[in-house]
Amino acid sequence: MAQQQLNGIKVLVVDDEPNILQFIELGLVNEGYQVQTAQDGAEAIAISEQFCPHVVILDVMMPGMDGYEVCTALKGMKPVAVILLTAKEEIEDRVKGLTLGADDYMSKPFGFGELLARIQARVRNQFPHLLNEITIGPFSIDAARKELRYHQRVLDLSPTEYELLKYLIYKHGHVLSKSVILDQVWGYDFGGEENIVEVYIRSLRDKLQDREHRVIRTIRGAGYRVDL
Repeated sequence: MAQQQLNGIKVLVVDDEPNILQFIELGLVNEGYQVQTAQDGAEAIAISEQFCPHVVILDVMMPGMDGYEVCTALKGMKPVAVILLTAKEEIEDRVKGLTLGADDYMSKPFGFGELLARIQARVRNQFPHLLNEITIGPFSIDAARKELRYHQRVLDLSPTEYELLKYLIYKHGHVLSKSVILDQVWGYDFGGEENIVEVYIRSLRDKLQDREHRVIRTIRGAGYRVDL
């Protein structure tokens, strides 16, 4: 089954403890983020120049360059949100980090759910355009533009075709009956015939060049299923 991905949201995780790196990396990858890791400040700066992360999860206490120095360097390169991680709980340390440009601060140990929420908050505040689009398999859905792409090709869809295909994509792998599709796309108060679904499915297949019905499959006697 195709994995849903956030639209190019890049996270760099910097910590000299391999177990913490692996824990955060696996969690974020499973959530759909693009992730790179570094074990020291110099490596983090080198990776940032090529990777251009949107969010950096940055440990403060590292050998060589500490997190404060790395934060200052990263903030001088490109727009980036920095979340500092530290075992220190003193107010002075938090103030120092925020003064140097850090956007948030978390103390170890921490829960992954809280870290995820803080990442999402930083993206909403500093890179809101990235939340308008998600990628599912070969499809990209841009909610703000009401635009849908298939293998990077923008599809010329009517508003109803857009809503129908979007619904089918979100429910990929599930068999959807005509009645369920009508309720979810046209609305419960739609008074037309179920055959309208067939008409729109045929049009979508034409626009997807899905002549052999491998993308939108007909499940005889049951409905339709999108396979990605």
